[in-house]
Amino acid sequence: QVQLVESGGGLVQAGGSLRLSCAASGRTFRSYAMGWFRQAPGKERECVVAISWSGGSTYYADSVKGRFTISRDNAKTTVYLQMNSLKPEDTAVYYCAADLWGLGLPQFDEYDYWGQGTQVTVSS
Repeated sequence: QVQLVESGGGLVQAGGSLRLSCAASGRTFRSYAMGWFRQAPGKERECVVAISWSGGSTYYADSVKGRFTISRDNAKTTVYLQMNSLKPEDTAVYYCAADLWGLGLPQFDEYDYWGQGTQVTVSS
């Protein structure tokens, strides 16, 4: 069982930056692929970035390539999402998710555990 708690969301102007954190419980964090998903009102949840359990493979949605970076600190059992050059269309609730021995794939149903989400609002 893994519990995930996101933090770091907030209101930022377009062009600004935010860093989201997802703290995971349990000593098996290093065995999990981690993903960041987002869901805007009226839209489906989409994978933004993901990283494999080994850290050797990452996925980035086209819409965030060059702007967002995922990283993980296994010692702190935390995964981060650094978001730069934010745009109003990045406004959404951001969720982190964990997939045991996962490859960091973008499919929603690959992930077994989810956090409660953190709101990111980008004003124009």
